[in-house]
Amino acid sequence: MRAQGSVLKWLIQVTPATEVDWDTLYREQLPRVYNFFRYRVGDGPMAEDLTAMTFEKAWRARHRYRCDLAAFSTWLFTIARNVATDHFRQCREIVPLEEAPEKSDPRTPEDAVLRDLDFKRLSELLAKMPDRERELLSLKYAADLNNRTIASITGLSESNVGTILYRAIQSLRAQWKGGPNHGRPVSL
Repeated sequence: MRAQGSVLKWLIQVTPATEVDWDTLYREQLPRVYNFFRYRVGDGPMAEDLTAMTFEKAWRARHRYRCDLAAFSTWLFTIARNVATDHFRQCREIVPLEEAPEKSDPRTPEDAVLRDLDFKRLSELLAKMPDRERELLSLKYAADLNNRTIASITGLSESNVGTILYRAIQSLRAQWKGGPNHGRPVSL
């Protein structure tokens, strides 16, 4: 009788992906997945295509999702990370972030120019970073994932993720201070 109870409990925990509200998950996760790709490949059609591929692969593999093993976002970002890896293997070309079109901004033209210069500089600094650090930064700040989720996706420990992110931010700050920043403080 006890074995039946544990099996029943296990079956309840293993929610089939067909029972997941895909419309809601899509609306919630789309901006995060798109931002992840925006940090990785730049804004525009390529980020949109990779985002679409991620959701298509998730939809096709929905029968393999098990909520007892990982949160949906962890599963989805694992797929997104694999899509990004496949993309870079195919083209071996990094698209710079400065090609991302800016949305209309109510700031003054001078503010816009300074922001563009800062964005270009940050893009250059990010491009010089190792792939692992750049990927962790994009998962943390573009996809807005926490360290535990990033650790699950990358296979690193949560502590290691935090350490790498801390060192990457410190490195970016040091490089930023070492170069022209137009006399303005920057909070990275």
